[in-house]
Amino acid sequence: MTRRQRRATFIFVSLGILGMAAGLVLYALSDSVTFFYSPSDVVERGVEPGERIRLGGLVEMGSLQKLDDANVRFNVTDFVETIPVTHRGVLPDLFREGQGVVAEGAMQQDGTFTADKVLAKHDENYMPPEVADALKKTGNWQGEGAEASHAETYGQGSYP
Repeated sequence: MTRRQRRATFIFVSLGILGMAAGLVLYALSDSVTFFYSPSDVVERGVEPGERIRLGGLVEMGSLQKLDDANVRFNVTDFVETIPVTHRGVLPDLFREGQGVVAEGAMQQDGTFTADKVLAKHDENYMPPEVADALKKTGNWQGEGAEASHAETYGQGSYP
């Protein structure tokens, strides 16, 4: 084998090993790449208790309960599945029922999601693109072209 052939062989083998390593890393991170899971995704995937995820959807109307000592409870829904969420701490000023929300935390044994961080939209016209896409996928989109029943129930971005 000539020197040029050895060098070419070394380069191709190195590129192959590098490609395999990159593929393994991407495969290992495939579950972590998702920005959030909708309630339907959580049920379908069967998230294990204690596993940290981001849960996104809409805060169900009439579900917000302010408990003692800065604890709150509310439901996050995508109109197919609903997951109860508990949070201890201050909620964002713009947090309201019927709006898009992403909660970071972990599932509990009883099926409740315990959030340590809650993110709300920053103005009445914004909804995280991932939340909007999940709602479109389930047929519950409230933006342009939304059905009147959902628009009347959840206010299409105008809140008191």
